[in-house]
Amino acid sequence: MSTAHARDGRFLLAPLTIFLLAMLGLPLAVDLIYSLSRVEFATILSPQFVGLENYGQALRSESYWQAAWFSLRFGLIAALAQLLLGLFLAIFLAPLIDKRPWLLAFLMLPMMVAPALVGLMYRLILHEFVGVVPWFLFTYWGDSPSFLGPDNAFTTLVVVEVLQWTPFALLILYSAYAAVPAEVREAAAIDGAGPWRRLWAIDLPLMAPAMGAAFFIRFIDGFRVFDNVYTLTGAGAGGSTTTMSIWVYQAFFKSGDIGQAVAASMLLLAASWLVLALVHRVSERRA
Repeated sequence: MSTAHARDGRFLLAPLTIFLLAMLGLPLAVDLIYSLSRVEFATILSPQFVGLENYGQALRSESYWQAAWFSLRFGLIAALAQLLLGLFLAIFLAPLIDKRPWLLAFLMLPMMVAPALVGLMYRLILHEFVGVVPWFLFTYWGDSPSFLGPDNAFTTLVVVEVLQWTPFALLILYSAYAAVPAEVREAAAIDGAGPWRRLWAIDLPLMAPAMGAAFFIRFIDGFRVFDNVYTLTGAGAGGSTTTMSIWVYQAFFKSGDIGQAVAASMLLLAASWLVLALVHRVSERRA
């Protein structure tokens, strides 16, 4: 009987396995071949095997490490800011959202806009010559910082990322906050615990898994950001805003070095898997 059930299980899993192999396995195999080959657009059907040369060139490139450092800083700072702001909003607005649930849908509007469109909107608003914000600052203050210049571009990009994606953290953290049993809070209040004590001793520990998930998702998304940065600065500001995704794009389409671009993408994928494995290991130990 158990053998028949196991055979039925494999039969039911077969379509999913075939789908994953076709959608993920085949492109990954092609990428692996290209990453080990010298290939350009003219020779895309006849790649020349060069071993790990593309990986070595990418790892020896100073611009590659600059892009990696930018992406790492951007991902960490933006994810941490979104987590803290989302946590504050989730707890502060929870009574209001409980009474008017439609407010939650209203607060989700920023993340429903395409990232490229958000970048273009802020580029127009913050542009040094035609932007509304610099115009007001020049008119009423006499001076305005160059929001998209080399000195301020990183801060501007982080703020734009936080403004657009904090609602995602808010959604996860509000759900976690609402899932904390009311009986536990009431029991702690009866025992004399004040609001801050209940927050530190009950709410935050019970919300910790959701906080970790929100931070991890936003960090991965921020680490591989492309749209916002490219439309806002075009990887410009002295090249100081080149992310890993933009570096790969430039190597692929502008330099035509497909092999090195794919090798850099494989390194990015390996780094993402490494972070995922680390988070999974930490989660298992906490469990």
